[in-house]
Amino acid sequence: MQDYIIRKTQAIIKEILQDFPVVALLGPRQCGKSTLARHILTPLTETVYLDLERPSDLRKLDDPELFLEHHTGDLVCLDEIQRKPDLFPVLRSIVDDRRRNGQFLILGSASRDLIKQSSESLAGRICFIELSPFTMLELLPNRDDVGYLSKTLWSRGGFPRSYLARNDAVSYRWRESFIRTYLERDIPQLGFNIPAITLRRLWTMLAHNHGQIFNASRIGEALGLSHTTVRKYLDLLSQTFMVRVLQPIRQNIGKRIIKSPKVYVRDSGILHALLDLETLDDLFGHPACGVSWEGFVIENILASFPGWNPYFYRTSYGTELDLVLEKGNKRIAVECKKSTAPRVHRGFWTSLNDLHIDEAWIIAPVKETYPVGDNVHVCSLHDFLTGHD
Repeated sequence: MQDYIIRKTQAIIKEILQDFPVVALLGPRQCGKSTLARHILTPLTETVYLDLERPSDLRKLDDPELFLEHHTGDLVCLDEIQRKPDLFPVLRSIVDDRRRNGQFLILGSASRDLIKQSSESLAGRICFIELSPFTMLELLPNRDDVGYLSKTLWSRGGFPRSYLARNDAVSYRWRESFIRTYLERDIPQLGFNIPAITLRRLWTMLAHNHGQIFNASRIGEALGLSHTTVRKYLDLLSQTFMVRVLQPIRQNIGKRIIKSPKVYVRDSGILHALLDLETLDDLFGHPACGVSWEGFVIENILASFPGWNPYFYRTSYGTELDLVLEKGNKRIAVECKKSTAPRVHRGFWTSLNDLHIDEAWIIAPVKETYPVGDNVHVCSLHDFLTGHD
């Protein structure tokens, strides 16, 4: 494996620890949260790291007030905090007594909505940061070897052990193991009693419908589940960072806008494992290649635009945009094309006018950036990310 890859979030966490008593780093399992936390803690002298999946560390918190009182001046890191949700009220009391920032760095593999106790008990005292698997900018800060390495990242996904595996076969086996562990161990540990085979079937069906409009009733009929159960399971996959539910933009433009969300499997490598695509050649020969590229582009962009609201745009007349980023009065449109000679249809230009887009980008595997209209450019994903970093 390569040396430690500096995560873009590392400097952000160090800065926020100076301003908040508690910083929560959330993201999927195995995305690098623990490694990142250890690198933040290593140069510091007064720190404690507890992995709550280790029985010995978990036992140290049988009397959390007694243990934490012994580490009054330390930065305490609590890994896999969802294993001990009853700890949050204790943390609130300690935080209020000590009245200083940088007291706790907590790591979790579930969203803030799923870890409800944190937002309720630590309101006003905690800052949430999401860590994704590796992104293109973290791996490829310059253009050297960007072509080969970006294809590897697209094919294998960004989970460190998958991306850094010595070959495609090892990477694929790791992803298959990750999927099984998530279904058979992680979900039950969160307190959900869902048959692993049922959730696997739903996840696989979402992979086959990657980037398409979500239809709970149709999926439920195929799986023998009610539409409400399908939506509940989808929420769980979303709140554990396995899928992204992209909402349509809401605007009254006098046209019938599609109101259902689109669903993506967030990590391209996991998507390919669910579709039984082991290599890049397998992907290139599969009908899902184009939508896989679309999801890969969208995830990398959203990791670099944390303060923007993401949407898609589609009308019943067929006009659409893959991604619309909105912040204040500014809107950026993104269209994803897998072709090295990308073309957009008339509906693309109509959409730009409908939404009063400020700038638009057609992201494709091209070598150079070039204009195709006023404030409309074709460029590579790497050039888009570095240009907006």
